[in-house]
This record gives sequence, structure tokens and C-alpha cells, in this order.
Amino acid sequence: MLSYECHKAAEDQKLDPRSSARIISRNKNLGIEEYKFLLKTTVSSGIGEETYIPKNIVEGREESATLMDEISEMDDILFDTVDKLFAKTGVSPSEINIIVSTVSLFSPAPSLTARVINRYKMREDIKAFNLSGMGCSASAVAIDLVKQLFKTHKNSFAIVMSTESMSSHWYPGKDKSMMLSNILFRTGGCSILLTNNRDWKNKALMELTCSVRTHIGSNDEAYNSCFQAEDDLGINGFRLNKDLPKAGAKALTMNLRVLLPKVLPLSEVLRYQISYYRNKIMKRPTPKDGGPGLDIKSGIDHFCVHPGGRAIIDEAGQSLALNDYDLEPARMALYRFGNTSSGGLWYVLGYMEAKKRLKKGDRILMISLGAGFKCNNCVWKVLKDMEDTNVWKNCIDQYPPKTLANSFSKILASISDESVNFTSLEDYLP
Repeated sequence: MLSYECHKAAEDQKLDPRSSARIISRNKNLGIEEYKFLLKTTVSSGIGEETYIPKNIVEGREESATLMDEISEMDDILFDTVDKLFAKTGVSPSEINIIVSTVSLFSPAPSLTARVINRYKMREDIKAFNLSGMGCSASAVAIDLVKQLFKTHKNSFAIVMSTESMSSHWYPGKDKSMMLSNILFRTGGCSILLTNNRDWKNKALMELTCSVRTHIGSNDEAYNSCFQAEDDLGINGFRLNKDLPKAGAKALTMNLRVLLPKVLPLSEVLRYQISYYRNKIMKRPTPKDGGPGLDIKSGIDHFCVHPGGRAIIDEAGQSLALNDYDLEPARMALYRFGNTSSGGLWYVLGYMEAKKRLKKGDRILMISLGAGFKCNNCVWKVLKDMEDTNVWKNCIDQYPPKTLANSFSKILASISDESVNFTSLEDYLP
């Protein structure tokens, strides 16, 4: 990987508490119970007060988004990040051999990769791929796709563009399982430049050493845990149900069974196998919340967990027996930028880099989870000390904050009965 660039939206797209209150108040389908649920979930979500939303939602048009709103949102993210990639690396658009976009909920014609090819006047023999419907783990899928393509395309350059279209997917209904997406998902994205040209290895930041993809869509609970559907009123939305953390834990466990033996020292693998069979023979119970039993940190230095939500981060941390230091990058990425879908992993990586955690020789495990249900993980080796503040510039010194509390906790405390007038939720903010 030569470089990666995350997108930070304009300041007028920031979803501060008052903007959030105005949007909530515009939804006339909500009653007292829905308000309480929204506020309670927001307070405990791990989301901060400086995330970003699409322009049409800021303008009050969340229920009437146009095709141009979606295209404009994608152009802002993709062109901004790709511009920066070319400027930082010195690679020319005409040198790009492979381009992949990962946007689950928007698939226009011409495609998003075609828009980028047209803007930068890329070569005629470029191989373009548009991955849709792959969810939050799509970026890792794209990385694995490029890895496979590099086997037959020597000395090539590839760009992966990972983001999500949010402008026409704000849910204006009252189904609680669908309202969660409004709380968690935010505008953002990232573009990544990769190569298998060894002449560029001295300029590379990281090297991909392993990638494993797991799909448990044959399991009905996992398949239905994260689903695009209509509610009882016929309103489109994205349903996140109570089985989601369980599905994530199951997919992660299955994935790591394949991945960890490939990246951990042989001595650690042998130690675990001896311990496992000894306990099995002696019928010793497996301790709860003890992680996978393997010492993962014997082969992994940093954990880049998908910032999909507080429950997902906590579940991954518990499954791997990670501490607060390990999970801090994911929690801070969620707090500052929200769940930016397939682009989220790179904000986590950016936090690690901005905090100067990444040193030459370190190994990073990227953990991504997505609808389907999928777990796609990869391991990177850091090739040089990484110290760019990237998208965290001008704010990294503020993190982690002393508290992750937000203003809506005060509103929630003031709600006691149905006599409260919710015509303007903004009035309840301090």
C-alpha cells in the first residue's frame, strides 16, 4: 500500500446536537416512545457530536433526495480522496491498471468507476470493478480482489475507493430496528493506492501479508441480522436486529480459525493445540470471556476493528480479549466520524498513525464485518514508521476525550411523561 486518503466533509455538513434535534423533530411519524428510544440509543451509541451527514439532509430534504444528490455526494468523496492520492504519491492517473469501488446502496449507470475514469482520463485497458451490496466489510473484499488480480497483472497499480451513499437512505419512519441506522451511519470514505511493482516497495507504507474471507449467509439468523427492507408503512430502511452482535462474533471466530495459524508463531500455535487437547481430555471447562485461547499479540501488534457501533467493537474486543488501548482507535473513529461503512477501517488506521503508534515491522490485523453476513480480515506489515496526521489533523491531540457523553443525555433526563411537547426538540438542548 503506497498511500490512503480519508475524506472529511465540509464544516456545514457537521451534525451537531442542534442539527440533530432539528432532523429528529422533522419526523412526524415519531411518538413519545420513539423519541425516548432515539435519545437513549444515541446517548449510549458511542457517537460524538462532530460527525458529518449529506448536504440534502442538512437542507431538510432527507425524504426527497434526488439522483443528483447521490451523485454529488459520491463525487465529493471520491474526487477529493483520489486527488490527494495522486498529489501525495506522484503516481499519474494514466498509470492506474485496476480500479475498484465499494458502495453498497448506490449503483448508477455509468458506474462510479466510470465517472472516475472519465474525470482523470485513465487508460483504455484499465480493469474496473464496482462492488455493491457488500456492506461494511466491502473494503477488505476489494483489497482481496486486488490481491487476486495482481497474480496475473504484474507491475500494476490499483485504486480501491470505499464509501457509502447516505443521501437517499435516511430513514424517516418509526421502526426502532431501522432507526438505528440514522444514529450510526455517517458520511465519509477512503481511497487506497496499491501496487505489486517491487520498484515502489521503498515508498510503500505497508505490505499485505494475509487476507481471509468468511461468509455465513447460509445461517438464517446471520443473514437476516442486517437487512435492507420496507417497514410496516412501506418506508425503505436498513434493519439492524438483536442478532447482529451474535452474528459478528460467530463470523469473526470462524475467520480467525483460518487466519491466525497463518500469522502467529508456530510455537504459539503448538502451545495452544497442546493446551486445548489437554483440557479436552481432562474435561476442563473453557473459561468465559477469556478470548480465543491463543496469544494473538504474539503475532499481531495493532487491532484495526471496524467502527460499526459500540456493541460491535465491544463484542470483537471480548472475543479477542483486547484491552482499552487496543480498542481506543476504533472507539475514537466511531466517536469522531461515525460508522462510514466500508471506509470506516481507514479512519481507525488513520488514528493509529496520527498517534504515532505504527512502527516499522509492526503487524496490523484489520477486522471488518458486513451484511450477508461476512467477516473479511487482513493482516498488514508496516514497512516504515508512519506519522502522518492525515484526516485527524488539527484534532488528534483532543483524543481520547475525558468522557464520551453527549448533550442528549440531558434531554433524556428531562423526559418523564407524555406531556412533553416535541414540536421542537431543539428547545430542550442547553
